[in-house]
Amino acid sequence: MTYSDFTLTSPLSDLEHTSAPLLTVTIVWHPDRARIGEQFVGGLGGDAIELNRFVPLFMRPGGAGLALGHGGISRQPLRLVRGADDGVAMTLPASPMVVEVNGQVVKEGIRFSAEQIGAGQILTLGRAVVLCLHWMHRLPMPNAVPGLAGVGSASIGVREQIHMVARASLPVLLLGETGTGKEIAARAIHALGGRVDAPLVAVNMAALGEATAAAELFGAAAGALPGVVDAREGLFAQADGGTLFLDEIGNAPAAVQPMLLRVIEGGAYRPVGAAQDRRSSARLVAASDQDLDAATFNRALLHRLEGFVIRMPPLRTRREDIGVLILDLLRRQDIDAELPAGLVAELAAHDWPGNVRQLAHVLQRAALVLKEGTLPTLAQLVRGARAPLEEAPAPAPAMKPEASGPRRRPSALSDADVLAAMAGNDWNIQAAAQALGISRPSLYKLLEDHPDIRRAETIPESDIARAMVDCAGDVERCAALLKTPAEALRRRWRLLRSE
Repeated sequence: MTYSDFTLTSPLSDLEHTSAPLLTVTIVWHPDRARIGEQFVGGLGGDAIELNRFVPLFMRPGGAGLALGHGGISRQPLRLVRGADDGVAMTLPASPMVVEVNGQVVKEGIRFSAEQIGAGQILTLGRAVVLCLHWMHRLPMPNAVPGLAGVGSASIGVREQIHMVARASLPVLLLGETGTGKEIAARAIHALGGRVDAPLVAVNMAALGEATAAAELFGAAAGALPGVVDAREGLFAQADGGTLFLDEIGNAPAAVQPMLLRVIEGGAYRPVGAAQDRRSSARLVAASDQDLDAATFNRALLHRLEGFVIRMPPLRTRREDIGVLILDLLRRQDIDAELPAGLVAELAAHDWPGNVRQLAHVLQRAALVLKEGTLPTLAQLVRGARAPLEEAPAPAPAMKPEASGPRRRPSALSDADVLAAMAGNDWNIQAAAQALGISRPSLYKLLEDHPDIRRAETIPESDIARAMVDCAGDVERCAALLKTPAEALRRRWRLLRSE
């Protein structure tokens, strides 16, 4: 046990040890991007969740509930039953809908252990909608923090701790693996506090040399440094009244660690070569991906830095956040890419040693591949990536993988191939693209040039109305009858009924 185990973090972090978790299903990916991040929060042991096109209702905090609704989702339910030991038994629906777990097709019911649910299980329904089955240790709440997207317990807890400590004057220590967003959290603490109009000054402590670290941090009097005639202002002076972010604090040169302790305790410091102390009211936020309890780090300094500790969770422990993170990263990086559900499922099941930073880089590579009209796989995008079932044990022996089709070039596909794929996948474009091994944009181009497939907007209103009557309002059956994509037909039918 380390000293950090006894320092102030937030009482919220103890909830997972004192409260029974709630079985939750989060929408990781959906053809309607507005649905990504919506959740259904289930109950305790013995409760059953039935998933089909119409139930349950997924929602955001304070919002209205909506069913999954997608035409590729079966009307027959997929059942999730939680046992007394918190294991969850999954029974497949009595329908031809393809069900995948962590990227692998399953043909029989399986059982997840409580630990597997804790790690997050990725379910893909109808090759179109990606869900995450996981525990929630607190109810969803709208506590947004810029740059820190996420809908799971860990993300909610981190954001609440940031809101809690932002207006305090305590030093904050951010701990977490590389790429988990420690600098973003530091900037959020500054932005949400009372110092938002004052400067935020950041320094990478690993980049400071032993000889110059003290002058960089605390400044130097005129003539105190070789070759420097004028007085030099340090980072503490620059951050006076604002926030000083000490990144990679574990790499702080040993000589300046006692100096840092002094300024934290009383605000006083002495520039190199100066005769008098100066003072700084800068609020300190430090970050590290190291074990600071190691003997090489000044323990008195560590105790002072741990005024409030926030532990940034690794991405592999919050798979339910992958969808909203992808949307946020695509927006921030100004990437316009239509990611296939199969790729998103692979991304969600990956362990991400580089965390959110690595995910951002992979999305950039994926966008480049998709622009070429080919469908990328995780193995092509991430060096050393393994198949999902190699990364974690299979939930049960009944889990049977089904080989996926080979990746193909759109130019190699015939009109008959495209027509067969659409007919065999309920006229769902995403599912048909996955079956053909091409991207969704590539399939759109093939559909535009296809002699037998009709564009929904060009079909006469009378033909659609007649087909809807013949098919009793079933859009997928109507799409098959009219030979047009189901999503476009559904939009056209809604528009016609609203006129």
